[in-house]
Formats: sequence, C-alpha cells, structure tokens
Amino acid sequence: MLNKIQKIIPCLWFANQAEDAVKFYTSIFGNSEIGKITRYGDEGYEIHGMPRGTVMTITFRLGGQEFTALNGGPHFKFNEAISFIINCETQQEVDYYWDKLGEGGDERAQQCGWLKDKYGVSWQVVPTALTEMLNDPDSTKSERVMRALLQMKKLDIQSLKQAYKG
Repeated sequence: MLNKIQKIIPCLWFANQAEDAVKFYTSIFGNSEIGKITRYGDEGYEIHGMPRGTVMTITFRLGGQEFTALNGGPHFKFNEAISFIINCETQQEVDYYWDKLGEGGDERAQQCGWLKDKYGVSWQVVPTALTEMLNDPDSTKSERVMRALLQMKKLDIQSLKQAYKG
C-alpha cells in the first residue's frame, strides 16, 4: 500500500471531488490502489473553508504511478497545459481507456488522441506504434501519419498504419 516514497508525485487539485475522482481512476487502471486519506480539521477553516472531516488529500496509485489528489476548493481548474499520456499496445487498449476516461467528459476537447475526463483532467490515449511511425527517418511516411492523425479524435491504429505504408 504505497509504502515506498516516490521522488516526484503529481498532485491533482479538485474543488471537492478528489475522493470520487480517485475511485473513478483506480477502477479504470490496473495495478492501482487507494492509499492514505487526510481529512480537514477545524484548524485553518478561515483559509480553506472545508468542513471538518472533509477529505483534504488522498494518495493513490495508477498503473504503478503514485499521485495525490487534493480537495482545495474552486480556486484553480485543470487545463490542457498538463496531461497524462497512456501508452497503449493494441486498439482494444486504446478503445478501453478512451471509452472509460471519456465517459461524461468534454467531447469538444477530443482531438488527436487527447480527451478531457468528467473532472477536467486531460489524457492522451496513444498507441505506442504512433511514436515509432512519427519518428521514422523517412519524412514522407511520418508526414502521412501526421496528416491522418490530425483528422482523428480517438486514434485508430490500423488507419495510422495504412497512412504510414502509403
């Protein structure tokens, strides 16, 4: 249960949905677990405004990566400047994460494998083959892949491979 201290831990700031978000994320990713929950007390109420007993932070692990979620109030919102990349080996895996994370999310924010979930967190659901194709030394191949990529929301591995082959 989240024993070893990870050097760098992303902290996700939620208005008040940290616990719901953590349960949602850990239900989607394998090798996931919920760790320690810290709750607000009376001290600092004039600053944080959170009722005593409300979740302040909750540690959790997704696919072996440790995170912290914070209920910090409505002062800050997520945006696309930060996103989490999910490397997928198969189309089935792409479809799974796209469907699960995109459920209730902002469909307007879906482009080129990016999606925004119902909490406003941005994810990139990316086939591992895409990186290889885009980095091909043959720029003709990589440009065809980029052209195909720019037309997609959820990425389709077969279509990307067809574009790569020409």
